[in-house]
Formats: sequence, C-alpha cells, structure tokens
Amino acid sequence: MTATEYISQQLPERQPIMTALHDAIMANDKTVVSVVEPMMGKEMIIYKEATTMKYALSGVKAHISLHCLPMYMNPTIHQKYEPLLPLAKFQKGCVNFTFEEAMPMEIATQLIADCAGISIVAMLENRKKKK
Repeated sequence: MTATEYISQQLPERQPIMTALHDAIMANDKTVVSVVEPMMGKEMIIYKEATTMKYALSGVKAHISLHCLPMYMNPTIHQKYEPLLPLAKFQKGCVNFTFEEAMPMEIATQLIADCAGISIVAMLENRKKKK
C-alpha cells in the first residue's frame, strides 16, 4: 500500500490534512522515504531515514497522530512547538489532533523543516558510541 492509498482509506474529513502533512514531509525533508507498515500495532505511513523511522503519520479512531522522532530527541523543538499548537495534544514524540485547525500547515511545515536537518541515524549512532 502506498501513502496515497493509506490516506484514501481515512475518514473523508481527515484526508486533506493528512495529504498536506504527507506532502510537507516529503517536500521539506529529502532524507526520508515513505512506506506503509505496522507500528505500535497499527498500519501507518512511516517516513524512514535509511532504515530508521524519523516520522510517522496515522489516523486512528480518536485522532490523527504525527510522530516526530527528532522532536522526541530534541526538547528544544518540543518546547518551541507545543505553545504554537495549543489545540493539539503533545506527547514526548508525537502530536495528536482531531481537526484540521489544530494543526495549521504553516506551523506543521516549519516543524518538519526544523526537524529535517536532524539526522536520526547519526543521533542513534552517537548514542551507541557513548555507551
């Protein structure tokens, strides 16, 4: 299944924001490729840098989730974007929201642009070396 096919299976009201998020990730982070695979027991679009998940996008029963590993590993990014997206629910590495207004594309695109320069592969390698 492709990302487009995955999005087409979502609720009709979710499809525009999920398409816009997918397009923003692909346009602003040239280090990733998208695949649809299971993660956390659910199929979702996973954006991989090499073989490592960098972002994921999913539509579940209650909300849409944008998983963002650079945000999880960089508290400065988390602290910057949480107040900019007050209608969304932040967890350590993901942003959950139920309606399009909670994730303005201008802010979401800037989040991806800020994360694009962070190499998850390099970050994980550095962590291994420190152990």
